[in-house]
Amino acid sequence: MKRIATLTIFTAVSLLSVSAMAAPVFKVTKYRIGGDGGTDYLTAEPGTDRVFVSRATHVMVIDGHNGKIIGDVPDTPRVHGIALAAKWHHGFTTNGGDSTVTMFDINTLDVIKKINVVSGGLDGIMYDESSDRIVLTNHSHPIGSATILDANTGDVIGTIELEDDSPEGAASDGKGNLFVNNEGKNSIQVIDIKTMKAIASWPLDPCERPTGIAFDHRSNRIFVGCSKTSVVVNADTGKVIATIANGDGVDALGWDPAEKLIYIPAGRDGNVTVVHQDSSDKYTLVAAVATMTGAKTISVDPKKHVAYVFQPEYGPAPTPAPDTPTPNGRPVRGPVIGAYFFSISH
Repeated sequence: MKRIATLTIFTAVSLLSVSAMAAPVFKVTKYRIGGDGGTDYLTAEPGTDRVFVSRATHVMVIDGHNGKIIGDVPDTPRVHGIALAAKWHHGFTTNGGDSTVTMFDINTLDVIKKINVVSGGLDGIMYDESSDRIVLTNHSHPIGSATILDANTGDVIGTIELEDDSPEGAASDGKGNLFVNNEGKNSIQVIDIKTMKAIASWPLDPCERPTGIAFDHRSNRIFVGCSKTSVVVNADTGKVIATIANGDGVDALGWDPAEKLIYIPAGRDGNVTVVHQDSSDKYTLVAAVATMTGAKTISVDPKKHVAYVFQPEYGPAPTPAPDTPTPNGRPVRGPVIGAYFFSISH
């Protein structure tokens, strides 16, 4: 590990609604990280500085304060996401390679067991504290699904059919409702977690390809990360009540409820758009923080008020490059030649 850069981002955008305070000044610290494997999602453990980062076949644990590698969870083939259930000291990963969930001890990082999920297509994952359930969003075929696990035992409780085979992020209102983004249909479905049934579907126009999602309990608003134009949704009516201009190539969204800041990473543009929630229906651009091309996911520590981004750097693809795409439909990449961890604070 080597720290290679610290960059302070000043923004000229005023934030007059925050009790006449000046706009935040963001500091970006960039670390060069070793290790093999690509990445998808990362998850910050609130208040501990630990950040769990997917690395294709394993989960790397990084100290967000200094960029040091402090642990590893092995044998997570084609891992996508990580969820943490602090109540039970349990962590969970979605492993697309063998359609399993790895359940591990958060403190020791020891694997407790691997859980088979028959639907396949494992991708997103989150912990719903109100129901004490782990929620998986699966790119299963012919229809997408959400699988519900018991956060204590890891047992599969049930599976919910969705309207799209590309469900992405999920969020909870803490009152029994889950909201799931459907990337293919540009919609949100509402799930009753008690009955494990989808009870509503809301269009998200002008959002395209919704991925990241967060819920604000104080304003009863859903924040949906979309490429170029993200949206804010009224959780009672399902109506889009505000839009946010951001970069292209979004695959996650971060929310700091205490600071009222939304973080939207854009992989194609290599930046993170930061927006302040002035009121339930008013949102002000704060900054566009530079990261690197490809960095499309993010995680926010709501206690430390720090956002984290991780992205590998790839070398040239093999020559001659194969004519056929990889199984996920994306072009063949070259080898990982570097990996970078970004800490965004203010």
